[in-house]
Amino acid sequence: MDDSKNQTGNARLLNMPGRRDQMLRTMLLCALTAAIFFLPFYIIDGGFFHYAGDFNSQQISFYRYMNGFIKGAGCPDGMAGAARSTFSWATDLGSGAMNAYSFYLYGSPFFWLSLIFPQNWLPYLMVPLLVLKFAVAGGGAYRYLCRYVRRSDHAVLGACLYAFSGFSIYNVFFNHFIDVVALFPWMLWALDETLYEQEEHYGLFAFWVGVNLLNNYFFFIGQVLFLAIYFICKLTTKDFPMNVRLFVRLAFESLLGAALGFVLLWPAVLSILQNPRTIDLSSGWGFLTYSKVQQYLAILLSWLLPPDSPYITSIWSEGIIKWTSMSAYLPLCSLAGAMAYWRARKGDSKKRIVATCAIFALVPVLNSAFYALNSSYYARWYYMPVLILCAMTASALESPDISADELDAPVRGIGWLMVATLAFALVPVQDSDTKEWSLGVLQNPGQYAAVLSFGIGGLILYRLLCRRWRGSRAFARRMTAVVLAFACAFGMVHIGIGKFGQWHTDSDLVEQYTSAIKLKDDLPEGDWRVDTYKTHDNLGLWLDKSSLQYFGSTAAPSILSFYPALGVKRDVRSEPDISNYALRGLLSVKYLITTPEKQEDFLAAADDGWSYYDTKDGFMLYENENYVPMGFTYDYYITEESYETTVKNTRANLLMRALVLSEEDAEAYGKYLEKLPDAKLDDLWYDTYVSDCADRRASACSSFRMTNSGFHAEITLKKDDLVFFSVPYDDGFTACVNGKEADIVRVDEGLMAVLAPAGENTIDFVYQADGYPLASKVSLAALAAFALYAGYFVWKKKKRC
Repeated sequence: MDDSKNQTGNARLLNMPGRRDQMLRTMLLCALTAAIFFLPFYIIDGGFFHYAGDFNSQQISFYRYMNGFIKGAGCPDGMAGAARSTFSWATDLGSGAMNAYSFYLYGSPFFWLSLIFPQNWLPYLMVPLLVLKFAVAGGGAYRYLCRYVRRSDHAVLGACLYAFSGFSIYNVFFNHFIDVVALFPWMLWALDETLYEQEEHYGLFAFWVGVNLLNNYFFFIGQVLFLAIYFICKLTTKDFPMNVRLFVRLAFESLLGAALGFVLLWPAVLSILQNPRTIDLSSGWGFLTYSKVQQYLAILLSWLLPPDSPYITSIWSEGIIKWTSMSAYLPLCSLAGAMAYWRARKGDSKKRIVATCAIFALVPVLNSAFYALNSSYYARWYYMPVLILCAMTASALESPDISADELDAPVRGIGWLMVATLAFALVPVQDSDTKEWSLGVLQNPGQYAAVLSFGIGGLILYRLLCRRWRGSRAFARRMTAVVLAFACAFGMVHIGIGKFGQWHTDSDLVEQYTSAIKLKDDLPEGDWRVDTYKTHDNLGLWLDKSSLQYFGSTAAPSILSFYPALGVKRDVRSEPDISNYALRGLLSVKYLITTPEKQEDFLAAADDGWSYYDTKDGFMLYENENYVPMGFTYDYYITEESYETTVKNTRANLLMRALVLSEEDAEAYGKYLEKLPDAKLDDLWYDTYVSDCADRRASACSSFRMTNSGFHAEITLKKDDLVFFSVPYDDGFTACVNGKEADIVRVDEGLMAVLAPAGENTIDFVYQADGYPLASKVSLAALAAFALYAGYFVWKKKKRC
């Protein structure tokens, strides 16, 4: 057998003589390194680590809020004492908790582990949880890489490269992406075990498929595509003996794993199909090419240089660069080791995998295939080819047939490419207005200098190590030590740039969030919404109140149709402008919360209708003089066709006067209301809005109570009438009027109403994610099948022994 082929052969036995299992050591090294580079910030922040952007606004808030929500904090039990909290009022205008948070944390094992701690501990546990995630990532990568190297020290090295790749450091910003980085190698390892150890580990692949699907359905779409690429590339290079039995087993375990995660997948699919951000099939040339040349250069350099901060670009002024997770950089060595492997191996499956991924990265429609043709550009799948690059690097550094000179050659090429980026700092530029000349097109010279220094410095250290200690038995350990030291230093600098770049806005974040916890207990009693003005994001989650200001991608899909119909932008956040006063009455906002520092700005921007209420816990509260309680009736209706011909800027005023019905619903329910006269379509001023609010208030529910599974309302009607609730429409709701199930009407292009008879009425809306009953049965059946399947082969193996 060709020894060079065996050096990197894919079917390597893992129990080679003298080989030690160093998985725990790897996990400990990764945990220690992560702890060290987080430690300075942990100390500065007094244990309440805050970073920037999404980490601060979403991740800390989501983890803390959902810890309490799952445990039943917040709203009381719903109808019949709902055993499970299913509907989150604090998520935008109200959303199903499972679908709103399954992208972020609902299926994450790290989140469920955090439930053993009290809710108020969670902000202080974000760093320990991240340290654990880096450790799990290192352990899984070690398990996977053991097949591709002879010595376990090189598997440790490759695992550390993976755990602290540019992708991982970058995505601390998003936090829950690290969950995916941590769990993916375990699934790829399980696939390899199935392919190569064909009479062992029955059920292992199915288990890890289920875990990864539950962890994040959105990333799982990309993982399925990558596994297909991986399998095909290995099959075409004949890395493993393929037969019908193996194919059937793979298909069965894949489906079994998918069925295990079906409990979160199916409700999420039904929900995201209604999300307009998901698919865009009308791109034309956008299928094949990116519109900006800089996008291609950014993709190329993302594989060579350490990453920029997620929200700060060093070089690029065009293209979609920020927040895209665009990095495939390996600490210290960049692509040097992988390129040495590439040049030394022919017909290798790992080369084909990486080459295929490179093509996918450069073609927009192929890139978006990793996210079900999502219309937004992302590079959040790069962690998968990164693991293959780590395998190539570790194997190249170990293989005796790859000489020091062969390892050195890519260093020079990559180094010169890094140096070539200096052209962006030196190119002459003439200002179009002043006609003055200057040097450079850099967007952030300081960050560029840091990134370039780490990139070139890493290559120099890598080259010195290879030249001096390549033949030593301690080479892998020394390389690992330097990689970890490099990752630690770069991690501190990278996080520091992002953290202190927003320090002027985030320095009071901890104070404001902790004050909000106190304010929650000091707010007047009642179930209503709040609004905030220039506070930190997602304050409603800390108050456990539905708020008009919300930052999150996966709220109820109907919100994404309701707001745009009013001319209010809704992409990844809801933030209707304070000037849209009528929206506050329609959505039952009772109080607005701001800070003393922003009071003057608020008074200058706000219209009439707000009166000072109180100052509590460092916040100023203003009461909405035109507050209308949740649940009220109308005298008039207007059809969607007519509604869409009106001026968007005054539609919120119109919605306080008339209910918007589809043509079909107008035929069914129009008899309970009058059609709005044309004369009333234009009289939409503040004074008439005040009058409309008074009319709606006079017909409002006498009692409205939010619950952990929906809401309960009581209302007395003079006649049969539609009762409107400013709650996002969702197929998961079931309505009961006086104990009898009733049809829910979708009104106002995204909200809800229900028909109730004359007299006293009790109305209950109970939420369970659409598709959950079926999905839960499928997953329970799959769990039983998994237990029987895995248990049978364990019993059979023991019997054989």
